[in-house]
Amino acid sequence: MSSVSIDMSGEIKKAAATTNATNVASAKRMKEFKQFDIVSDYSDHYFASLNLSFFGKKKDCFTNANSGVLKKIMQEWRILKNSLPETIYVRAYEERMDLLRAVIVGAAGTPYHDGLFFFDFAFPPDYPNSPPKAYYYSHGYHLNPNLYSDGKVCLSLLNTWNGEKEARWNPCKSTILQVLVSLQGLVLNEKPYYNEPGRRHSQNKKLSKRYNSMVFLLSCRTMLVLLTKPPRSFEGFVHEHFCTRANFILQTFKANTDCSAAFGHYQDNVSHFFFEGSVKLHQKTKLYLELETAFTKNTASVTKLAFTDDTKNEALVLHTSNNEGLYQSKQIWGLIGLVLGIVCLPLLFSVFLELVG
Repeated sequence: MSSVSIDMSGEIKKAAATTNATNVASAKRMKEFKQFDIVSDYSDHYFASLNLSFFGKKKDCFTNANSGVLKKIMQEWRILKNSLPETIYVRAYEERMDLLRAVIVGAAGTPYHDGLFFFDFAFPPDYPNSPPKAYYYSHGYHLNPNLYSDGKVCLSLLNTWNGEKEARWNPCKSTILQVLVSLQGLVLNEKPYYNEPGRRHSQNKKLSKRYNSMVFLLSCRTMLVLLTKPPRSFEGFVHEHFCTRANFILQTFKANTDCSAAFGHYQDNVSHFFFEGSVKLHQKTKLYLELETAFTKNTASVTKLAFTDDTKNEALVLHTSNNEGLYQSKQIWGLIGLVLGIVCLPLLFSVFLELVG
């Protein structure tokens, strides 16, 4: 493979500066986004019609100030306000105290990194005797054994999974915060393939890697949906998150050169990501370009990155940075052929005229 050094022009440097400024501003606004807040619009909540009695009125247990259910929910609010991990954000509703919405940011070191995973919750009328109901916004993608494409969430703590008694919902101890932390740490983990019962960590390591590849691609497809239609009360959060993380996501997507790298590990300048699976290159390429377009429309200044097919040695995009740009041999020979054609064309034309004459 030939390499050609590319000096950054004034325009490219200006664009890079703009990118940095945009990312800094987005990161600042992200920090200003409250981890827990109370909002009014619950119209798109999955359980909006739940817990309503006749004529659409809320059940008394959610409106009566003396209700034990209401007091418990307010206690849960205080716990969430003071104890949420940095990568979990929650919205409660002032007119529907029985509803909650949460988003979990995928952790580094997992195939879910930088993804956004939204859940809707509804407290039952006998709360906390029964666990909250949960719905996952899958957008039709099954990217975890515990998260179904129809929105079902399988978790022992929610009594939707046949776990040990100690892991199931305990009315005296369990909280919605524990549910969220379990989803983040036990479900959206670095090796979700083994979430399925009967799969041992010492077995099927290759299948686990392939599963991670699929999960990352499905997570990217979920990003496209979220950018098109972000959940209400999180529109600004989705916008700023992908403004800040767009370049890192694309770098991770295209960097498949180091086969020993683990999923979700990357650095600012050098990314290593190993795709091992049955997804064809042209499908990955199409998804990459869709992501780049969506991020750009999202006003994220996206640096175009080379996405290379190691088997065909064909680069789709030139990576303009402080590093050397990469041209493919095919492109170089094409340029040489063009130059030779221009130089030799007059000579060939003269020979042709002599033959005709």
